[in-house]
Amino acid sequence: MRKKTNLLLLYALAFLVFLYGPVLLLPLFSFNDGLYAIFPLKGFTLKAYQQMAHDPSLIKALKNSLGVAVGVSIVSTAFGLLAAMGVTHYKLPGRGPIMSGIMLPMVVPSIILAVALLVILRQVFDIPLTLWTVGAGHVLICVPFSMMVLMARLEGFDKSLEEASADLGESSWMTFWRVTFPLALPGVVSSLLMSFTISLDEYVIAFFLSGLDQTLPIFLYSQLRFPQRLPMTLALGSTILFVSTIIVIVSEVVRRRGVPTAKPSGL
Repeated sequence: MRKKTNLLLLYALAFLVFLYGPVLLLPLFSFNDGLYAIFPLKGFTLKAYQQMAHDPSLIKALKNSLGVAVGVSIVSTAFGLLAAMGVTHYKLPGRGPIMSGIMLPMVVPSIILAVALLVILRQVFDIPLTLWTVGAGHVLICVPFSMMVLMARLEGFDKSLEEASADLGESSWMTFWRVTFPLALPGVVSSLLMSFTISLDEYVIAFFLSGLDQTLPIFLYSQLRFPQRLPMTLALGSTILFVSTIIVIVSEVVRRRGVPTAKPSGL
């Protein structure tokens, strides 16, 4: 039994190294005083970060992606919350087909969705391609993920709390605001972060629907053709990695606050 435990621990460590090793090399090479990400390192420098901070095209692409991701996370979470409440609180006729339709973007390849959206927007409605069309495409793929996260949260608390609120004379809106929403808040935060990450990272749909406005993934892929731009790309990736780590830590703290304790605090 002890031997199996040691093998499992060894496998877990090897998996973590395989998964996160290349990611952890990203900040290391971002400080390298050289053009290529190779060993041995030539020296320590902050030139890549200075170049990143003074590149107007990169800053514009970053602002575009952040704006789209924030809007997409809010809209997707709102839609996902409404859909999750409808599925978990009511016995909807045709629930199976409805759920299958909402979850369909999770299994359809992004290239198929991107081409279909491009044809619909340009050929059917003649809508110009902007960041708004990118946001609409990202909402389409983020709502299923948001709904899944929020369904898991809404199915996990006692519905009698909402019934008690209604019995005490609260309206449906106030019951939602004072009872349902606080209990679902960890799921809402998780949904916001997940939708934000998916939108910020998404490339295929943004490539087809962005028009003249580049998002960050499109900008980064375009820069990989130029070796002299690689250090700046590594610096940007390291910055995003650091910020993402902080966000994950904060979200985990919020999630743990929403987990009920095993014993009442008064005991």
